[in-house]
Amino acid sequence: MSPAAYFAGHALLPDGPAAGVTFEVAAGRFTAIRTGSRPPAGATRLSGVVLPGLANAHSHAFHRALRGRTHRGGGTFWTWREGMYRVAAALDPDSYLALAQATYAEMALAGITTVGEFHYLHHAPGGRRYADPNAMGAALIQAAAEAGIRLTLLDTCYLAGGLGPPGHLELGPEQLRFTDGDADGWAARVARLADAESVRIGAAVHSVRAVPRAALPVVAAAAHGRPLHVHLSEQPAENQAALAFYGRTPTELLDEAGVLGPLTSAVHATHLTASDIAALGRTGTTCCLCPTTERDLADGIGPARALLDAGAPLSLGSDQHAVIDLIEEARALEMHERLATLHRGRFSPEQLLTAATRHDSLGWTDAGSLAVGGRADLVAVRTDTARTAGADPAQILLAATAADVDTVVVDGQPVVTGGRHRLGDVGALLGAAIEPLWR
Repeated sequence: MSPAAYFAGHALLPDGPAAGVTFEVAAGRFTAIRTGSRPPAGATRLSGVVLPGLANAHSHAFHRALRGRTHRGGGTFWTWREGMYRVAAALDPDSYLALAQATYAEMALAGITTVGEFHYLHHAPGGRRYADPNAMGAALIQAAAEAGIRLTLLDTCYLAGGLGPPGHLELGPEQLRFTDGDADGWAARVARLADAESVRIGAAVHSVRAVPRAALPVVAAAAHGRPLHVHLSEQPAENQAALAFYGRTPTELLDEAGVLGPLTSAVHATHLTASDIAALGRTGTTCCLCPTTERDLADGIGPARALLDAGAPLSLGSDQHAVIDLIEEARALEMHERLATLHRGRFSPEQLLTAATRHDSLGWTDAGSLAVGGRADLVAVRTDTARTAGADPAQILLAATAADVDTVVVDGQPVVTGGRHRLGDVGALLGAAIEPLWR
């Protein structure tokens, strides 16, 4: 890989905004970053303001097929759930590859350089095993490589059909392809997966509804040293069921089982008690908010500021992909807080950028910052569009959208140039992948 140079009129560096920034890149890493410079000969000039690569910490790739199809009758949670199961039942490794490739390409267009895929669509319909028990995961790995972004495969343990006051429910027929039977079977299958240059293997507890208390320590032990994610308190009904059966909140169950900690991300964390917030902060558990999904599903507004103040770092995800726009997710973090508290300025632009670039929560400690020695990810956001013209580059996250992303470089390789993905027409790819699933 030959050395390259990029020049940005503005960039958001670790110590703040800077002007006239030259980035030198070799072997996929930043080898030098100079400020107050002029464009060196042969450098590629980047439009607008340059950000670090964005990290989408929570994705269900197959949910992309639901966009614009779950709102009949007002769009209840149940109409959404019916559509989700229908799409899940229609996918096989080949069709999942096509859908995930197009979805990850859409992410790249939005400036996302790493995605955390919360993966529970493991087996064939009815729970039948593919010859390769990780065929669906392999499709996701291939899709990310072809789309040009890094992947953390958060392989998800899913054992029960839900939780009610009497206890955990049997899996429904539409859920059988999600399960490995028990936690040990899940762990044995995940053990066959391995990290690669652009892939990290992590783990996930689907939720305390889908993983009984006795299985939680098994998942935590299997995930030791790797990212471990879990859906947490997305809806009040989850809390009510856990309290009714276990006499514990979901957070308390996870804490007692040893699931929480610095390598763990609690996704949503919407309906929490004060003691829940304290536990997440005490353990250093990252809280991954997905504002556009939480409002699309009418889940509520999570206590983001309180979590950060308690010591829980924040990350962001696009979850069900009602929108794929990490800039919008970051802006919504602030805007939802304003709605909930009637105060502005709950998060600084720097704090929003930190949440949007939290690669370490996905196991990538060398990405997410424009720093020498780090992975050479660059996202150039135009400052001359109808949305961004006149905006202070330092406040670009409060003005831009994914449509303003011009250039994306991942590990030193151009993936998006002039707003166009290297695969070509991503809209056409999405249409070709999604339409057959609804026939």
